[in-house]
Amino acid sequence: MKRSVPLWTALLLAGCGFPYMPRALPPLSTPDPVAAAPALPYAPPRQTELAVAAPVVILVSIDGFRPDYLDRGVTPTLSALARDGVSASMRPSFPSKTFPNHWAIATGLRPDRNGVVGNTMEDPARPGETFTMTTDDPFWWSEAEPIWVTAERAGVRTATEFWPGANVGWGGTVDKAVHGQVTGGVRPSDWHQFAQAVTGEQRVDAVLEWMRRSSATRPRFVTLIFDTVDSAGHRYGPDDARTTAAVGQVDVQVARLVSGLRALGQPANLVIVADYGMAATSSARVVPLDRLAPPSSWRAIEKGPYASLAPTPGHGAALAALLRPHAHVHCWRKRDVPVRLHYGANPRVPPYLCLADTGWLVSRTAPTKPETGGDHGYDNAAPEMRALFIASGPAFAPGRRLPPFDNVAIAPLLRDLLGLPAGTGLDGDDAPFRGVLRR
Repeated sequence: MKRSVPLWTALLLAGCGFPYMPRALPPLSTPDPVAAAPALPYAPPRQTELAVAAPVVILVSIDGFRPDYLDRGVTPTLSALARDGVSASMRPSFPSKTFPNHWAIATGLRPDRNGVVGNTMEDPARPGETFTMTTDDPFWWSEAEPIWVTAERAGVRTATEFWPGANVGWGGTVDKAVHGQVTGGVRPSDWHQFAQAVTGEQRVDAVLEWMRRSSATRPRFVTLIFDTVDSAGHRYGPDDARTTAAVGQVDVQVARLVSGLRALGQPANLVIVADYGMAATSSARVVPLDRLAPPSSWRAIEKGPYASLAPTPGHGAALAALLRPHAHVHCWRKRDVPVRLHYGANPRVPPYLCLADTGWLVSRTAPTKPETGGDHGYDNAAPEMRALFIASGPAFAPGRRLPPFDNVAIAPLLRDLLGLPAGTGLDGDDAPFRGVLRR
């Protein structure tokens, strides 16, 4: 019986002259955003094409990509994958920040349980230390097992072209006597340290180079991240033409990946996600913390769309002022954070949380100059925080649109695709995908 080939084999790109060597992309300031993503041909599936290798699973994150960015006319590749594959508007976990959500996607546990509760955080067990987005001490990542560790332990070779935590020797310990060297722990078989200067072309080419290996060393699971859409959204705001240009540019990179896989004859199940969306912000919509409670009574661990606060010694009572009604922000003690946010039980969550209305910001003081841009971290139910989800490949039924689902369902989906046992005690399961997976 003949089987139709996955969409990636049909997409783009035989005979279109698509380049494989790195080349310069249009700048983010491109005045015509459509020019940043030239239309690429779409070819219908050819029933006679045969796979020459076992499918791999490639998890692609396009940081800060809202689903409605597909409606801007600059994403021929992503739009075709969404139209002819499986797509949905995905709910991020709270807080809708980069590290908490990439870790939720990789582990199937929400931040309150996976331990990465913010881009910046503290832990009572490590007084005086602060986790930042450069921290690779396994201590901070040890509360939840990521999919690549599960896969490696099952004998499935993995590779990561960037992912928060993928450079960490998971489960290991830091030996401070040996310059902070990590002993023990599990990493992907192949991984690269994140560097924003690495271009999209270079990232894609690294993945394609892995795919050129023999079956003995070719990874079966790969991650890939693009961060330019998020950077543009922060700098210019989600509705700016320069953000649209960045959307078009990353579509070109996805086309490069699809084209390269096809040229290699390598079938793949592509799972393309975002960690969250983006909301427009302005200095005209800021709540100054020093007007809510005396600044001597608190210190901020994080601030922006939400502020996480700890009382200063001897001033805890003064923070009760935070709990009064305030315009455009809601503050709670951590034990009183609304249940629907699934946040506040982890010791790393600070004692107080102040969550701004979508589009507002919480800062230490009032801004001193006008500014506009974009941000995330808001209520994960906000439409602006919705995240992209597209899946395409031999494992997926074509042309399906799913209802919104929580991003903790991605790790169970990846387990299915890799033939791993279903996880136990996870916050998500594969229920959203049971009607679209080809068994």
